[in-house]
Amino acid sequence: MSDTLIGLVSQYSPSGQERGAVDWLVLRMKSLGYDDAFIDEAGNAVGVMGKGPRQVILLGHIDTVPGEIFVTLIPPSFPAGDGTVLYGRGSVDAKGPLACFADAVAQVGAKDGWQFVVIGAVEEERNSEGARFVAENYKPDFAIIGEPNQWDRIALGYKGSAWANVTVKRGQVHSASGEVTAAEVAVEIWLKIKMYVDSLNTDKQKMFDKLLPTLREIESSSDDFQQRAQMKIGVRLPVEISPEEWYGKLNEIADGEIVEPVGFAISAWGCEKNTPLVRAFLSGIRSQGGEPRFVYKTGTADLNIVAPVWKCPAVVYGPGDSAFDHTPNEHINLDEYAKAVDVLSAALLKLTT
Repeated sequence: MSDTLIGLVSQYSPSGQERGAVDWLVLRMKSLGYDDAFIDEAGNAVGVMGKGPRQVILLGHIDTVPGEIFVTLIPPSFPAGDGTVLYGRGSVDAKGPLACFADAVAQVGAKDGWQFVVIGAVEEERNSEGARFVAENYKPDFAIIGEPNQWDRIALGYKGSAWANVTVKRGQVHSASGEVTAAEVAVEIWLKIKMYVDSLNTDKQKMFDKLLPTLREIESSSDDFQQRAQMKIGVRLPVEISPEEWYGKLNEIADGEIVEPVGFAISAWGCEKNTPLVRAFLSGIRSQGGEPRFVYKTGTADLNIVAPVWKCPAVVYGPGDSAFDHTPNEHINLDEYAKAVDVLSAALLKLTT
């Protein structure tokens, strides 16, 4: 069961360099008996099982952050036995969940009236170009997004995010003039942001419901005629605050200073809890002796991209401990991986029966 996981993790694929892993996964899905497997126009790996009119999409991402980790099994046994741990970039985020999707669908096979589509999307760690393509080209009945949340947990929400550069410019003055400097104005803006956020979060108990700003960078410079200070500010958004609302508030706080949005802003998304898909996962986790738990994450995922477009029941599922995301010792326990495959297989069978 771990061959798909080990093989996929062995294909180093940081964002922008996914093609080798995509080719490998397409061939692997063909060997597992998928009805079709191919590379789509965005460069995603796609595997299709079944030909029915109702569709379940299992969307994982095949890219990773940079930083190759030598693929190692500890203890180094073949076949991998109980307690074996796999080290390698992407073993958790998020080739573990993606491989789990591929193996579980192969285990379930084709179901009358249904079609399973497994997608290994590219570019999730950058601008989610793979997921953006998928969002506009499918309309599934159910969606399962692959991210590591451990085998007995279901994620029902991910926060949004927005980035901006705030720039302050002032004319050059003598240091003894007493005039407020560009750097001082920038610091004042950041303190006002903190004051606003602290007030907004006062009655919020859960991190998922809070506005979470971060000052990522601050720099200042000057020449003969001008001072300049720039801050790079990121924020994790709750469901009730859209990126547009946040940028409006940021402009208000900056009070005429330059605010420039950076990259793609993403709205938060919370999944409905009382759906056939959630009930299928609860049953699947219990079938493996687990006590199901729900989790809401402070990061973002491809869920935020596709769910607002598809508006179908969705969950986020996958083996692995997200505490190891992007770390130098990223690893996954193969026992947990095997349980996750069985959980997902049971959930798919219940959902489509």
